[in-house]
Amino acid sequence: MQSGQAMLRSNLVNPSETSEAERRSAAWFGLTGKLGFVHRSKMYNQGYSSSIFDGRPVIGICNSWSELAPCNAHLRQVAEAVKRGVLMAGGAPFEFPTISLGETLMRPSAMLFRNLMAMDVEETLRANPLDGVVLLGGCDKTVPAQLMGALSVDLPTIMVTGGPMLNGKFRGQDAGSGTHVWQFSEEVRAGRMSQADFAAAEACLSRSAGHCTTMGTASTMACITEALGLSLPGSAAIPAVDARRHNIAEQAGSRIVEMVNEQLSPSTILDRRSFENAIRVNAALGGSTNAVVHLLAIAGRAEVPLELADFDSLAAEVPLLVNLLPSGSYLMEDFAYAGGVPAVLRELGTILHTEARTVTGGSLGDNTATAENWNPDVVRPLANPLGAPGSNTAVLHGNLAPDGAVLKISAAAPELLRHTGTALVFDTIEEYHERADAPDLPVDASTVLVVRNAGPSGYPGMPEIGNLAIPKKLLDAGIRDMVRITDGRMSGTSYGTVVLHVAPESAIGGPLALLRSGDQVTLDVPARRIDMDVSDEELARRAEEGSTPAMAGPDGGYTWLYRQHVRQADTGADFDFLVGRRGHPVPRRHL
Repeated sequence: MQSGQAMLRSNLVNPSETSEAERRSAAWFGLTGKLGFVHRSKMYNQGYSSSIFDGRPVIGICNSWSELAPCNAHLRQVAEAVKRGVLMAGGAPFEFPTISLGETLMRPSAMLFRNLMAMDVEETLRANPLDGVVLLGGCDKTVPAQLMGALSVDLPTIMVTGGPMLNGKFRGQDAGSGTHVWQFSEEVRAGRMSQADFAAAEACLSRSAGHCTTMGTASTMACITEALGLSLPGSAAIPAVDARRHNIAEQAGSRIVEMVNEQLSPSTILDRRSFENAIRVNAALGGSTNAVVHLLAIAGRAEVPLELADFDSLAAEVPLLVNLLPSGSYLMEDFAYAGGVPAVLRELGTILHTEARTVTGGSLGDNTATAENWNPDVVRPLANPLGAPGSNTAVLHGNLAPDGAVLKISAAAPELLRHTGTALVFDTIEEYHERADAPDLPVDASTVLVVRNAGPSGYPGMPEIGNLAIPKKLLDAGIRDMVRITDGRMSGTSYGTVVLHVAPESAIGGPLALLRSGDQVTLDVPARRIDMDVSDEELARRAEEGSTPAMAGPDGGYTWLYRQHVRQADTGADFDFLVGRRGHPVPRRHL
């Protein structure tokens, strides 16, 4: 019998003889001479034996664990389950960290750093001896960032999301992340909830590890990743603390080894059908408007044509099926028990491209052929939807948004979907906060509130400020919704008649920069229009005055790079130099 070292020597290859069919990792661990010696020798200090270098697939576990990103703080344990699966399938697992994005703590906005995280993931994958990767993410921006980076590299890839928290419980009632926070804070401002009760609710909404419990952005992106075919069936909705979360992670670890052997990379899975499915599933979910900007960016990395208009046209025939906050009543734990994403996919049936490929090696239809809907009040059947077809994302155009804007119909007051009112304009969100509670604020229920300079370049980073708090004088009068417009975003947990992602943004000279308080603004969602009643001649005169204010924030370092290269919201707000697939060539040697 050969010794371990003899077996190792027999498996080493000359780099000039490496064929395309051999493992990418062989260009590191399979080398003879001093370079191979260095690559293997340093790995021995972690206690590995030579068998780790016997030609088995080397799998990266890309972990966005961080205690500063509470949604991701449990991912170390999830990574251990992935490792088990990799080892069981005959692979060699290596866990590595990336930066992590926590929506609740990061300033000025986690979105500012989504592209930075995508760069981190992309270059780490390309620079290291990996044959495939399992992505671990939870919070809003980590999942799209990891997908963006991995798709540009195009190694075999599978996503494992962290799962939602258990349902929040407050005073005997379910309470959802974000959505109830916004409701409670308004009740405090209106004098109908005490500060003591508000403080007591803090811990009640976050009862376990995991991401938000509503159909916010984290839940939406987990579900959309499953609809794209990039995560295992049924994985999106399982609660973070449910043992099945570790079970599905172990399965993903085993499956990625098989995917490497099958050479099943994202470019062989994703095509236009995958993204059409994702858009339609997002409509059925009542998903976050943030999914629009993230999917556009992900499609750009996958080199799949996708436009802002697709989110309106493709969703037009899809009813709202999932009865979750903020568009419905239930929370993600209920959604998991009802059957999760597979139940939605099977309900949608022929509305989807069921032949689209997935990481299982089978089709979307194969994966959901036996899916059950265990609670038809949580996942409504097509015959009894929660909302009519086309009731999710509307894409608007007009002289306020020549390149487009979005509005979530299911979160808006129906009576405001056609509305004309007088604009009250604020140049920054800070200015609005300073004045919102002033008793002499010139505002009534018909006023259109506008906050600009919140786009990708202007803030910078396109923050979630769109769901502006209702001015106190209106809260006191019982007003709970009004038309609001911004070039920023809003949380997926939010609700209200809010026009978002106005493009081009005001900070780069978009028409929103020319709007003035007192101008009449008309929102016509059925006609897909958002316009200001200002003549072209007057707009040209205002433009000559140079009314765009200076951009806020630092003007050096990463922020400088971001502002120089970020694209607008209507194309995904990715960096212009990162769009596309660059593959995984073996980096140049040294030594």
